[in-house]
Amino acid sequence: MLETLKAMILDFQESPLETGVPRRLAIKAVPGKASVCIGVRRSGKSTYLIQIIQRLLDRGVPRENILYLNFFDDRLHDLQQAGIGLVAEAYYALYPEKKSAEKVYCFFDEVQSIVGWEPFVDRLMRTEKCEVYLTGSSARMLSKEIATQMRGRALSWEMFPFSFREFLDYKGIDSAGTLSTKRRLLVQKAFGEYWESGGFPEVLGLTRQLRIKTHQEYFHAVLFRDLIERHDVAHPKAVDDLAHWIMDNIASPYSINRLTGYLQSLGHNAPKSAVSNYLSWFEDAYFLFSTRIFDASLARSHTNPKKAYCVDHAMITSVSSGILVNSGHLLENLVFMALRRTFHEVFYYKTTTGREVDFIVRSGSQLPMLTQVCESLAEPQTRKREMAALVEAMPELRIKTATIVTRSEDERIETDAGIIKVVPIWKFLLDLPESKE
Repeated sequence: MLETLKAMILDFQESPLETGVPRRLAIKAVPGKASVCIGVRRSGKSTYLIQIIQRLLDRGVPRENILYLNFFDDRLHDLQQAGIGLVAEAYYALYPEKKSAEKVYCFFDEVQSIVGWEPFVDRLMRTEKCEVYLTGSSARMLSKEIATQMRGRALSWEMFPFSFREFLDYKGIDSAGTLSTKRRLLVQKAFGEYWESGGFPEVLGLTRQLRIKTHQEYFHAVLFRDLIERHDVAHPKAVDDLAHWIMDNIASPYSINRLTGYLQSLGHNAPKSAVSNYLSWFEDAYFLFSTRIFDASLARSHTNPKKAYCVDHAMITSVSSGILVNSGHLLENLVFMALRRTFHEVFYYKTTTGREVDFIVRSGSQLPMLTQVCESLAEPQTRKREMAALVEAMPELRIKTATIVTRSEDERIETDAGIIKVVPIWKFLLDLPESKE
């Protein structure tokens, strides 16, 4: 195992770097803390590590001072038995003169697949001159595992599939500043492509058939590796059926009772506690997310129905049966993910009379931001319904502006409650701030 590790370390140091499209995520290394990049499988975390490595090389850091390992590599299968401590032993066997003398930049990809990684990384930072970067496909690295094992010695950043801005970067389209007529037309055309393909880097440029096949492989990898294998699920078919139900009912209300009843109707003996666990594991894997109702009472917030959204809107069309999902649901999913990239928590809101607003977010001490999603306001009845919810919600929340996101309409509406801005989806996506508040 020691010789295998040495060979892998040297192989990487001699191989050319494929840096891909620069991501709009700025991980800032803090002395004494590991930098953790977490997100769904295939969202580009490994490539992002390579981009950081390239920046270090551009700054003059010697290639020998960079240690990179991907723990999903089959050659590391026996490391579980041998112990992850062999990694440092292998590196310093190659470069004994660097031990305790030079800064070594350690990049550990999908590190959560090795049991005991936390104390190893902790020890590495305490006893050696190491700057450590980690990636993982589980939100438990952000919460339970990091909090309990790293004892405050880690900072985490989330990575999602390409945002629309990053998709424009991939296309070579400048989205900064005021758009000229030509650039606006290019952006609008590019949005049509983004709407079809979604943001997973590997599917961009593929034919529709290959994109669907790739999305379905991602879906099954998350199901079986991040849920069923990781948590040793006794009834994997129940997880599979639950995942398909959610994908077919994106942006629709659900409750644990309803989902439990659905699985029982299919013959699964899954209690409510198991269904609740399955949902939390989907969120741990950064694959599915839920919104709760916005309420000062946590009890009411948790007992009211929730809504589920997928990490990538195009994956929904590749995986769902297509019977219940419509383009309005996909648009709502796209808006949710744009908000989720930027804000820590996204809720929905119900007025005192029961009218619903799709999304409400709060940024620090600022007033809440209300966002309604509707494909088109052309139908008078639709326009009246969507506006009525906002006109009721705005005074209840003491805010004077709200937004309706549409496919293509752009309008400013003055009401007694305040200003309602109607914006096309491509513009909404570009107007959101890039980094989390």
